[in-house]
Amino acid sequence: MDIQEIRDALHGMYGGVNKPITDGHYDASLAVKCINGTFVGRKTENITVFRGIPYVGKQPVGELRWKAPVDIVPDDGVYEAYYNAKSAYGNGQLETGSLYYMEEDCLYLNVWRSDDAPAQKKPVMVWIHGGAFEAGGTIDPMFDCFNLVKETPDVIFVTIAYRLGVMGFLHLSHLPDGKDYLDSQNLGLLDQVMALKWVHENIAGFGGDPDNVTIFGESAGAASCTLLPLIPGSHQYFKRLIAESGAVNQTRSPEEGIECTNKLMEVLGCKTVADLLKVDGDKLLEASAVLFVHQIPERDGKILPTDTFEAYANGAAKDLEILVGCNKDEMDFFVSSFGKEGWDNFIAARKQEKFAQLPADEKALVESYMKDVKGDYYQPDSCLFSQSWFIAPIIRLSEEQTKGGGRCYTYYFTPESPDPIMKCGHAIELSVVFNHPEFTADTGRAFDETFCKTMRKMWVQFAKTGNPSLSAEISPDGKAKEWPLYDLKDKQVMVLDEFDIHPAKESEKKIVDWERTYFLTKYYML
Repeated sequence: MDIQEIRDALHGMYGGVNKPITDGHYDASLAVKCINGTFVGRKTENITVFRGIPYVGKQPVGELRWKAPVDIVPDDGVYEAYYNAKSAYGNGQLETGSLYYMEEDCLYLNVWRSDDAPAQKKPVMVWIHGGAFEAGGTIDPMFDCFNLVKETPDVIFVTIAYRLGVMGFLHLSHLPDGKDYLDSQNLGLLDQVMALKWVHENIAGFGGDPDNVTIFGESAGAASCTLLPLIPGSHQYFKRLIAESGAVNQTRSPEEGIECTNKLMEVLGCKTVADLLKVDGDKLLEASAVLFVHQIPERDGKILPTDTFEAYANGAAKDLEILVGCNKDEMDFFVSSFGKEGWDNFIAARKQEKFAQLPADEKALVESYMKDVKGDYYQPDSCLFSQSWFIAPIIRLSEEQTKGGGRCYTYYFTPESPDPIMKCGHAIELSVVFNHPEFTADTGRAFDETFCKTMRKMWVQFAKTGNPSLSAEISPDGKAKEWPLYDLKDKQVMVLDEFDIHPAKESEKKIVDWERTYFLTKYYML
């Protein structure tokens, strides 16, 4: 099956075109009246799914490309909510985003609710997908929440899309006509805020509690979850966050943003934003992919603070409860995905661009760390980048949130894939969180069912109460699971071991190398 056939198959399963319902013929029990229209979902086994609901008043196309999202306006129309919208433009070479149709018309969300639960307001969990801020989408079958809702009918689940790559994070204000594009470097995050505003204003119609919303995400989605609290005015839309393998280090400086834009402009032969607006989306995507200019959120001092870690230490999120964590072998996922040649090229380029700039004393610390790593030839580099990109930033975020007077629960995920390269790599926990064991079936490895249920129960318990601890009465194995808050003295984490979930001091697991890698967090995405 070629790429076009795969796209057609997936689009047929998950996509289509939602149309207005003008003849008045629809099932009112499947309809929810929202500010921007009445949306009619589809029901299976007492679970109703609403797909492709627009959360903006106008889509970011034409002259609205690189403009802040437009708020919804009242609408008395009735619309189908049967199909996922198309995915946002991004670098399809990075992951499965390339399998899905992509459009600039992309700011939509999906809602899952169950009828098998009491009628009182339900907690709401809003998923923000990952993909390096360059790929992925709500259409990904992994993020279908049907199994989650079936297991947890007293929670409403929402998945949101946002602009990616050159459409969502392109610095433009330095260009001759850039004064009207002061938000372009962080549009993907502003899209997320607008989606959360829509949820806040409309989720009660679906049975959800607008005052009990938890955002959760993985990788770039996790980074988004930790960055959103730093955006002025965002706290009114959620009260908790769960960040899986991603933190506020996944950002760049304005200087780095300008450099990326200038490279793109040169390749495209453009001088102004007006020139860029004339370029077809596919051509922008192609140029970005060839250059591999990585577009990520920017510490612009306007939408995001210039020092995101310091903002947490100063109490920017102290009124929010957060749950964050990492996987034991994060970068091994990328070794497995890139292949030997791809991994070697990535490492060589990254070291030349970033690590070569380190002062001599810091280089010595990094080299000392890598010399102590055992295993295959790729392992020292993989461990180093696991530390600098994911593990150390997660621990630092736990530290700063605690210093700032906030509450933080931290985890360390350890179950391994049978793949000797992948091991406990990045994103391996997604099949557990979304209750999709079929996605690990082809590896010949199914995670322990009780472990999976327990982990999901902790996530949901946190969303409901702000504390992921489980009493014996609600724990799947009948044993209480007390999850301690992270503290500056003992630095306790919850070890999510497949057959022994237990709290431990960070020093017992040696999760981060405090002397030789922790300092790298000051360089953000080194």
